[in-house]
Amino acid sequence: MKRYFSLTLITTAILAGCATTSITSDDVAKGYNSIQADEIAKHVKVLASDEFGGRAPSSEGEKLTLDYLTQEFTALGFEPGNGDSFFQEVPLVSLEADSDMVLNIGGKDYQYKKDMVMGSSRISAQEGIENSELVFVGYGVNAPEYNWNDYEGLDVKGKTVVMLVNDPGFATKDPNLFTGDAMTYYGRWTYKYEEASRQGAAGAIIIHETAPASYPWSVVENSWSGEQFGFVKDNNNMDRVAVEGWVTVDVAKELFTKAGLDFDTAKAEAAKGAYHVDMGDLAATVNVKNTIKKSVSYNFIATLPGSKTPDEHVIYSAHWDHLGTDKNRKGDQIYNGAHDNATGTAGMIEVAEAFTKLGKRPDRSMTFLAVTAEEQGLLGSKYYAANPVIPANKTVANINMDSLNLLGKVKDISVVGIGKSQMDELLATAAKEQGRTVSGDPKPSSGGYYRSDHFAFANMGVPAMYAGGGSEAFDEETANYRKRMSLVLRGCYHQPCDRYRDEWDLSGAVQDLQLFYKVGFDISQQTQWPTWNENSEFQRK
Repeated sequence: MKRYFSLTLITTAILAGCATTSITSDDVAKGYNSIQADEIAKHVKVLASDEFGGRAPSSEGEKLTLDYLTQEFTALGFEPGNGDSFFQEVPLVSLEADSDMVLNIGGKDYQYKKDMVMGSSRISAQEGIENSELVFVGYGVNAPEYNWNDYEGLDVKGKTVVMLVNDPGFATKDPNLFTGDAMTYYGRWTYKYEEASRQGAAGAIIIHETAPASYPWSVVENSWSGEQFGFVKDNNNMDRVAVEGWVTVDVAKELFTKAGLDFDTAKAEAAKGAYHVDMGDLAATVNVKNTIKKSVSYNFIATLPGSKTPDEHVIYSAHWDHLGTDKNRKGDQIYNGAHDNATGTAGMIEVAEAFTKLGKRPDRSMTFLAVTAEEQGLLGSKYYAANPVIPANKTVANINMDSLNLLGKVKDISVVGIGKSQMDELLATAAKEQGRTVSGDPKPSSGGYYRSDHFAFANMGVPAMYAGGGSEAFDEETANYRKRMSLVLRGCYHQPCDRYRDEWDLSGAVQDLQLFYKVGFDISQQTQWPTWNENSEFQRK
């Protein structure tokens, strides 16, 4: 096993072998202590202001956000990370489905947002399905490594597949089935539409249930309506199903009854093994009219060049975007995205500033990447992974920040995807110096490791850490605050009420950012690179 040394030991070694230009323990402490709650709040207030309009890609809010990041990183002395530019172009196309649509199944019309949300990923002014037979395909999974194929022996060409969200492990809690309660990528909505397309289906419908989805129906209403962004492709995404979307669980139960099936029974069967069943003579019809706009959005990238091996980079990431403004919405129309993810973007600025407090630059380059269109399916980070500014073989590690801890100080730090790489050991060392312990993912069933921008780095083979917060409150007062504020945060996820609040306790965010700074510093000074653990599905290419 490779051994890693604490920050104290590293700085002691540096001091022992270097002259006065070395990074001193006092310098490291200056960086650590420079991370302050009031500075985080200052950045969040700007980024999540009404003026920024919810920071939608290719909007005026994007321009304001990029200008702000350029201003802040230039003032800190960072250099453009993409040649002579701070920006990486990300070509996008937005598709906005006309809300005046109905989904007709079995002679009944189901209403947009109330009962269902439908759309199309095809870059086409109009797509639809007409009298497309429905077939229930369980979890819609084809996973050879788990000996599971819900499509086995089934021809779905021209048909519309109906499927459950999450994967069988969540339903059974069996640790030997997939990964038990921890969602795999097979449980993600992105995968389900991709697989339905590979199978040749005409349409794909996911049944929404709050627990396995890990969010309420209101998130589907807000996140899958309005402008939906994707990549510009030569085939205009014509290899995707014509129509993809969601229905509420109440609609699903009604449809199963019409088909002479029992929803709960079929759901139970789907968790036992690969499963599919025809839904009688039920057929679906829906027309999707798209307003198409092609645009260019941007990833932001800034670098503090290393003093010894500047071609090797530790990359910090966060997404700058949110859901923008819905002018068709009554009342508050702006999705300010204060927690998600103005906090992560603000935290990125704070960590960047901390590295400027060192007596000299770290051995390796410290690069900060703020990506676009995360809310649209991790598009900015996916584009970066396909077109990396810094090659994977020069990217030492990734530390991702998404929705910082607003619930006060804690005695532990939660790691999403714990056990995947040696990054956990580095974090544990730094956490110990804070008097904290490392704990696992507090909600493994939500599949968090596949839901933020570090996932793109993991797919590149780069060890990627996604951590933050914890479950053990620092004291009783904090515990009481956490109970109150966690309800607010949960209720405002992807809602207009995700605004900056003066009552936020940012001390926990400060704790975490200080850890991220120290872990990055450790990595920047070590000869060895962190590696994936043997049981991880990610390895260097």
